[in-house]
Amino acid sequence: MEYAVKRVEDIKNSKDKYILYRDIRPIIDLKQMLESSVELYGDNIAFHVKDKVGGPYRGITYREAKRDVDALGTAFCSMGLKGKSISIIGDNRYEWAISYLAAVCGTGVVVPLDKELGASELEQLIKEADVECIIYTQKYEKIFQGIKERGETRLQFLVNMDAAVSDEQRLSLREITEAGKVLLDNGNRDFVDAQIERDSMSIILFTSGTTGIAKGVMLSHGNIVEDLMASPTLLEVTPQDVFFSVLPIHHTYECTCGFLMPLYRGASIAYCEGLKYIVKNLSEARPTIFLGVPLIFESLYKKIWQNAKKSGKANTLKKVIAINKKTKKIGIDLAPIFFKQIQALFGCRMKVLICGGAAIDPDVLQGIRDFGVNALQGYGLTECAPICALNPDQYPKNDAAGYAPPGFRLKIHEPDPETGIGEICAGGGNIMLGYYNNPEATADVLRDGWFHTGDLGYLDKDNFVHITGRIKNVIITKNGKNVYPEELENHLGKIPYVQECLVWGKNSEETGETLIFASIRADYDEVKEALGENYSEEDVAALIWKEIDVLNTQLPFFMRIKKIDIRKEEFEKTTGKKIKRFVDANKGIQ
Repeated sequence: MEYAVKRVEDIKNSKDKYILYRDIRPIIDLKQMLESSVELYGDNIAFHVKDKVGGPYRGITYREAKRDVDALGTAFCSMGLKGKSISIIGDNRYEWAISYLAAVCGTGVVVPLDKELGASELEQLIKEADVECIIYTQKYEKIFQGIKERGETRLQFLVNMDAAVSDEQRLSLREITEAGKVLLDNGNRDFVDAQIERDSMSIILFTSGTTGIAKGVMLSHGNIVEDLMASPTLLEVTPQDVFFSVLPIHHTYECTCGFLMPLYRGASIAYCEGLKYIVKNLSEARPTIFLGVPLIFESLYKKIWQNAKKSGKANTLKKVIAINKKTKKIGIDLAPIFFKQIQALFGCRMKVLICGGAAIDPDVLQGIRDFGVNALQGYGLTECAPICALNPDQYPKNDAAGYAPPGFRLKIHEPDPETGIGEICAGGGNIMLGYYNNPEATADVLRDGWFHTGDLGYLDKDNFVHITGRIKNVIITKNGKNVYPEELENHLGKIPYVQECLVWGKNSEETGETLIFASIRADYDEVKEALGENYSEEDVAALIWKEIDVLNTQLPFFMRIKKIDIRKEEFEKTTGKKIKRFVDANKGIQ
């Protein structure tokens, strides 16, 4: 606590102009964070849940949630799981949240698993992390029963979130929670009085990178609480805020920022029923903070403009935006009046949209902000628990990934003398302990007190970090020039007929020249708008080539796109919705 108090005092006394909010409290671990939040906000709503699909949201208070966490943790301890690894898998929901807290706040090590993985991958990760208990939703029942029966893992307990009663093969989460309440009432304090080792491994998170090779990132309570104390100094989070939870909760972005952060700040969490219910649930939950990825925000933004075009109001909308930009300069913001319908799409109370996971088109961020909803981006990696940088909510830069929160450090390793671009390295108390059972991979990235991210970028004059791409993605041409595919993908993404794309390089067998290729998933709604109903695939290619020809004239010769492949089917993606860059099926042209 002495360290945490000093950390908070240093932040409060900082002269950094980007530290906008200094009303943070010291926390030492997630257990103490939850306990102190219950003391401060006990009767406030912590979770908005639905008891059935399509039903109304119901509130669960901090005090009620803490009672469930203590009961479940007590039950885990009574089952002999003290110090053991416990996995959780399933959709974003209250049962997932209390299972996580019960596992990590006094029982053992929590291992969140990706709900999109297949049975063989899940079995491998359970084996790798020495998991002894798995908590899951009904759809995984047969998978885990099969894994347990094969007897090739240490799996002992199967706990079903949806089961009303336990049977010989699996336990009911509801029943063991109730059993834990009885133990608590009879004086069992094994979980409640458990001591947390702040800097020991408490969480294993398996990365799902675009290369397909999963590594177990080891995080401590200390790593997470560093993020929780530092990041709300750049972005305002209050007890009145409602977070909208839609991103997969096993990812550290959603887990730290969309689950643990609101609990630290006394805010609440409303769970989305799924991607197709986003607009419906936004209107029901009326949240104020929405964490998303570019795919979600770019789709919503595009849909707004498509609807404006269809209704013949696009030009009017552009004029109104221009007028509001002028009136805002004299302190009059007409957005609540002009853009009432658009703001209703986000639930009428949206304060800020935060984009992470990948780079977003800066014009989309500005476009959303023009509608009266603040939009900004942050930068992080699982290995950083995950926050490396965040745009301050009052001074955002659309083209920057963010600014390092207080106490965190960023530097550029071996920057190019001309461009300043080099590998981004991160330092601070948020950096992981290492990769589980993988000292070689750990040594590759943790060097001289810095985490080498594998991302390329530069720091501007204000120390905001700008990302240009991944080291492993860079296309090095035959004449030694560097082409960043992410940069070209950003340009292509501005073409109205391009829904998403992937850029890569290939050496020509005839000339040896490095050719830049692009695989493009067309936006057929926009294509139909331009070409009418009767068009061929050749017409689609010609329409897109016309735009690329214009783009190519603005690019250096070595960066120009030489071949394209138009596709209708979705790209193969990670569960974080990133296109798998090195999968041949995604490239089309061979």
